[in-house]
Amino acid sequence: MKLNKLNIGVAFTGSFCTFDKIFIELENLIKEGCNVYTIFSYTSQNIDCRFGKSEEFISRAESITLTKPILTLEEAEPLGPQNMLDILIIAPCTGNTLAKLVNGITDTPALMAAKGHIRNNKPLVISLSTNDALGFNFKNIGTMLNTKNVYFVPFGQDNYSGKPNSMVAHTKLIIPTLEQALDGKQIQPVIKSPH
Repeated sequence: MKLNKLNIGVAFTGSFCTFDKIFIELENLIKEGCNVYTIFSYTSQNIDCRFGKSEEFISRAESITLTKPILTLEEAEPLGPQNMLDILIIAPCTGNTLAKLVNGITDTPALMAAKGHIRNNKPLVISLSTNDALGFNFKNIGTMLNTKNVYFVPFGQDNYSGKPNSMVAHTKLIIPTLEQALDGKQIQPVIKSPH
């Protein structure tokens, strides 16, 4: 019940293969009594793929949270100045979003929300999902692991033989990660083998 009545932001980026798992955790956050606000990157709100249609993702988020998702830079910008969120999680966080975050690029609603939230010295949680975690994005993961107020949902290689650079977060650990992050602690172990 630690999360009860807290304002929690969940920013979706384009790793569509993990959306079903993220929606389960969205439902779990509502069961915990949270006020959940969803934010969608442009990719996540505009691309239809084999995992579903973008309009269905947006509709599903709204039906779970009973709150209209944030879909534009203009809608995301007030989150920081108005200090609206207690904690923000980017779930899933693609390698592209992670690279932009590390380099201060705020060209999507998800990144705008993260920028404003970090400015308030509140916890930002990363739920990683990227095919190049052990490639180009390895240095970005390292940078974010050493950034104040940034925490990671434990993650591991999801297919070491077929995609040796790919890593994905253990989404069932989202709520425990949020709880620890609110206390200023990184849940351990950060690198966790698949179940």
